[in-house]
Amino acid sequence: MMRIGTKTITFKKLKLAFWKFRQRMKILLWGSPVRIKLGSRYVGKNEPVFIIAEIGINHNGDPKIARALIDKAAEAGVDCVKFQMRDLDSLYGNTSSSNPTENLGTQYLLDVLSKTYLPPEEIFSLFAYAEAKGLFPLCTPFDIASAKRLSDYGVTAYKTGSPDFTNHDLLRAIAARGKAIIVSTGMSDEREIKATNWLLRRLGAKYILLHCNSTYPTLFQDIQLRFMNRLGTAIYGYSGHERGIHVAIAAVARGAKVVEKHITLDRDMAGPDHKASLLPEEFREMVLGIREVEAALGSNRGRSMTQGERMNRANLAKSIIAKRDIAKEEIITEEMITVKSPGRGLQPNMKNKLLGRRARRMIPAGNPFYATDLLQKVVQPKAYRFHRPWGVPVRFHDFHDIMCRAHPDLVEFHMSYHDLDIDPATFFDRTFETELVVHSVDTFSDNHLLDLVASNEEYRATSIRNLQRCLDQARVLKQFFPQTPRPRVIVNAWGHTREGHIKPPERAALYDRVADSLSKLNQEGVEVIIQTMPPHGFLMGGQVFLNLFLDPQEIADFCVKYGYRICFDVSHSYLAANHLGRTLSEYVNLLGSHIAHIHLVDGAGVNEEGLQVGEGTVDFKQLAIDLNRLAPKASFIPEIWQGHENGGEGFWIALERLERWF
Repeated sequence: MMRIGTKTITFKKLKLAFWKFRQRMKILLWGSPVRIKLGSRYVGKNEPVFIIAEIGINHNGDPKIARALIDKAAEAGVDCVKFQMRDLDSLYGNTSSSNPTENLGTQYLLDVLSKTYLPPEEIFSLFAYAEAKGLFPLCTPFDIASAKRLSDYGVTAYKTGSPDFTNHDLLRAIAARGKAIIVSTGMSDEREIKATNWLLRRLGAKYILLHCNSTYPTLFQDIQLRFMNRLGTAIYGYSGHERGIHVAIAAVARGAKVVEKHITLDRDMAGPDHKASLLPEEFREMVLGIREVEAALGSNRGRSMTQGERMNRANLAKSIIAKRDIAKEEIITEEMITVKSPGRGLQPNMKNKLLGRRARRMIPAGNPFYATDLLQKVVQPKAYRFHRPWGVPVRFHDFHDIMCRAHPDLVEFHMSYHDLDIDPATFFDRTFETELVVHSVDTFSDNHLLDLVASNEEYRATSIRNLQRCLDQARVLKQFFPQTPRPRVIVNAWGHTREGHIKPPERAALYDRVADSLSKLNQEGVEVIIQTMPPHGFLMGGQVFLNLFLDPQEIADFCVKYGYRICFDVSHSYLAANHLGRTLSEYVNLLGSHIAHIHLVDGAGVNEEGLQVGEGTVDFKQLAIDLNRLAPKASFIPEIWQGHENGGEGFWIALERLERWF
């Protein structure tokens, strides 16, 4: 109790007043309930749920498949079908899937987009077909040129995808047309969600926010369905990429007024979205409704991006790019920059913080800006001191720059399937004393994911042939690294499943199958080392459950039985340890004598892999003690996700931090 003037105020009244103040602020921040018209339907607090069947690129570039999907969506009873439109020239410019300097994910994505492209005229024809079926056609423009084409056609509403949630220029261009916008919030943290929501409110846009996790398929524990209620009083809904139909129905129970899910004719079709899509009969079930969804409700904590989203954001979102060469110390102006995909650099919503600054480095035309361009300190490589051989990941295009700047003991080549067709002699004109390690390719042309235990014999045979190409390329590379007697080739055996983890008794036969696949390879002159794996994998082709080379005893038994050594990926093993209720020290104690090479990298939980050293929860001090005792001669690289960006800055930061322990 306290006295203000002549009034006595109880703490209960103060608490009530504070709650009312928070509610008013929430309305100011998130917006008030409104009713928005989409076609002949209204969407709002007291309206039926608006159900969208996302066709996206699941038509695989075939208008006949697109029409069949419209037919199935109509039979399922949905309100709307949605497509995607891209102007590839304005989005990617000179970016090419065959360009060896491009990220592996970008190369894969561009291959997919080229194969699934439908011209605007064909999409407009599909709009008319959908309307004839009584469905509301909706489309996601990924660039301003596509938004204009849709406006010229006469659309009455837009849908924007998660990759463009921070692309404020595109959102402004759409909002200026006065049409309704449905906005997905995936690949963004809570701070960005609030900023974009505030932008849309200031623009007076008629909009709906869709809670979304942009990994494909999404793990139930990553969905955080309760976060929808942090969207406040705005109209909100749910865009789901998880397996099954129950979570979408749970979202409705928590207030979602729009539900969007992908639809496919066959989940085994080639393409990145099919695995996370519903079959027509499942879509019909979802429309009818199922209630049991407790596993997906999540917590009410603030939203942050999952590692899978960060990976997809780097490939799918957009970055601030230099339009021309920018000299060091030159003041950055609006005319010098543009926004393009992929999203491996500074996000578009940071543009105003960048403008007016002096460039900290020389920035070539077409290169992205990075968060470090907003800082003062420049992180550069130095003469590192370690008690064991050390190196960094490289690709053909950045090898010489890394060698000149860092002088590592070894290099670990990370290649895409395009790189397997490259003659290394086009990049190397002399030999090097540096040791050579090669990381095998995981994803090949036509979305073929390497799997040495696939039950389909034809698929497994293709995986073996693809892996042989990696070994062959390692032998070709060896001629430029004569000090390496047997290049080590890091292999992921996979053995993944889509619906859940395989139980321990069933795994023994799969390990034997891995050994059988490896026995069919010509391994002369190279050493295959198997990488330890995390419980879940995040790939452009989908999110999967991993089963092999997780359990330390199983790994040790395999090494003893078949005579192989391992690449000990610290992040992978740490996540596996958390998943299995073990400690990382247990892993090192069981596997130390089998470790040939180490990926030193941080992690957290069961799926946050590839984190910068010191930004996760790995105890590196204890890890160094264990590894120095049990694997003192094993070499290592800092396997930081996106560490190669900005001249390898992530690697230099990691190496500097690792020096204190290793």
